[in-house]
Amino acid sequence: MTPTLKWQGKIYLFFIFSISLIVFITGDGFSTPSLKDWVFVYFLVSAVLLLSYFSIHLPPKDNSFSMDSAIYLAVMFLYGISLALKVLLISILVEFLYKRKMAWWKHLFNFSMYSLMIAGAFYSFLLFGGQIGEIKTDHLFPYMISLLVYFCVNISLIFMFFVFLERVYKGAFNFGVLLEAMVSYCVTLILSLVLAILLDKERYFGLFLFIVLVIILSVVFKKFINLYELVSNRANKDHLTGLCNHGYFKETLKQQFSDCKVLKQPLTLAFLDLDDFKKYNDRNGHLQGDRLLTFFGKLLQNAVEGTNFTVARYGGEEFAILMPNTMKDDAYVFLNRLRKEVNDTYFEGVEHIPYRCLSFSCGIAEMEKDMYESEELIHRADQALYYAKAQGKNNVQLYDKHHMRLDEIRFKQDLEALEQQVKFFLSKDVYTYRHSKRVFKYALEFGSRLSELTDHERQTLILGALIHDIGKIEVPRDILNKRGKLEKHEWEIIKKHVTWGREIVAEEKRFDDLLPLIELHHERYDGRGYPYGLKGEEIPKLARILCIIDSFDAMTTERPYQPTKTFEEALEEIERCAGTQFDPVYAAKFIAFVREHCLPLMELQQLE
Repeated sequence: MTPTLKWQGKIYLFFIFSISLIVFITGDGFSTPSLKDWVFVYFLVSAVLLLSYFSIHLPPKDNSFSMDSAIYLAVMFLYGISLALKVLLISILVEFLYKRKMAWWKHLFNFSMYSLMIAGAFYSFLLFGGQIGEIKTDHLFPYMISLLVYFCVNISLIFMFFVFLERVYKGAFNFGVLLEAMVSYCVTLILSLVLAILLDKERYFGLFLFIVLVIILSVVFKKFINLYELVSNRANKDHLTGLCNHGYFKETLKQQFSDCKVLKQPLTLAFLDLDDFKKYNDRNGHLQGDRLLTFFGKLLQNAVEGTNFTVARYGGEEFAILMPNTMKDDAYVFLNRLRKEVNDTYFEGVEHIPYRCLSFSCGIAEMEKDMYESEELIHRADQALYYAKAQGKNNVQLYDKHHMRLDEIRFKQDLEALEQQVKFFLSKDVYTYRHSKRVFKYALEFGSRLSELTDHERQTLILGALIHDIGKIEVPRDILNKRGKLEKHEWEIIKKHVTWGREIVAEEKRFDDLLPLIELHHERYDGRGYPYGLKGEEIPKLARILCIIDSFDAMTTERPYQPTKTFEEALEEIERCAGTQFDPVYAAKFIAFVREHCLPLMELQQLE
């Protein structure tokens, strides 16, 4: 929930409050009980407020539930809906007085939600044969139905609230979350029955015993949580700097990347590397070097205090800062200011290294909509960091694909290395070898005519086109060369070539940019492709281009078990599938390219 409420949320709040008010009136919530009953109501209210404070905590962190629902249910089972609603109203009013910082509408929402939950549970309890005033342990079905309705009303009201706030996203109510909530509610039912039995036998003493029991559980579980967090911190923290370690940071990044993509929020990653740390170590010794790392880690931790940034020691003298809801330009301002502050911060021995002060190089990359996994963000931030070092260190650089490009010598070396891998197909499947070479040629010619691509993107497209089917090395020869239609299980094996190809190429870090093309060139624009079913611009741009080129060559090449299309027929198929299988923009450009540059050449060859 947010501190302010949009107009849609206000309408929804007014709607459920109106219904809860009707429920409160019809449930006789405004009736005046006897003095003796009022005393009991105040005891119950005190119990609700006390148990709200002593909530029961469970791992992971910030997962807890309160036993106030157990009191409402127990009172409802024994004394009916009227008394339960009175306890709720007074509890909310008292909570409003001592929780003044909490937004007013949150108190109103809680009252409305609990009123409807209690009413739903009460009337379903009666409907299925439950009797108010006594607990029948031999007939638990009405109690179970009552709790189920209580749970469903709770989940439904919260879900609808997020719908009106337009903050529902895929995974917000996944099975795991619902299962955890259901377990909590089962505990609530058991304890509500325990409380009802205690209240039936000894009203005040029974309530006292129940409160003591829950407080003991709360304290025990809190001790357990503290122990859990201690062990978790040891596993997730770097022992030297106290920052997050490499493994925990990678998991956090993966989760944040997934969430920010779904919520369409910005996410920026920065890598920082202490300049000339080896020289400092060689002159001052490793113990002093460790002190410097600890000191620098504290500087970073202090710098992000009060933000939602995550700082980690990524490895050696390299650190990482993950910045959710932050644009790259804002990250640049933040980190450049931090760089200057670090320059002005003295640490013993830094006067003997080249800059004569403490300094770091930094590379920044922002998540883009066509990224499909967090490793791409890491790779770009890493490239920006190396670029910062190449610019003389002690500076901050944003990832820019126009600057971070492969030079021609490096490109030729990579091309030769990949060609050697593709040649393995000569002995196993000559069709795949020739197909890879033709797709490479199309990518070379088509890519050179796409003015919107940078040099780096063109080179990546060309290299990716050459190696895109390398995973078929792992496919059995009899399936690759089978004449006739593939069986279902054979097709499933063929589909795995994209992930096998990724695993093969990922062994060399310098080819990281090619991984999306290898793994995703069979994704479809309409989301019906494989391996992940990505849709539209979720598929990286270069993979969308390669999909068109790959399909065109597959359609126009002779193959024993499938009819071969002419160039015109293949272009008509691409045009027909633009917007479903293929990116419509690049499909149109490829069609124009083939008609302008390839068809005339084909006609000349036929004349000869």
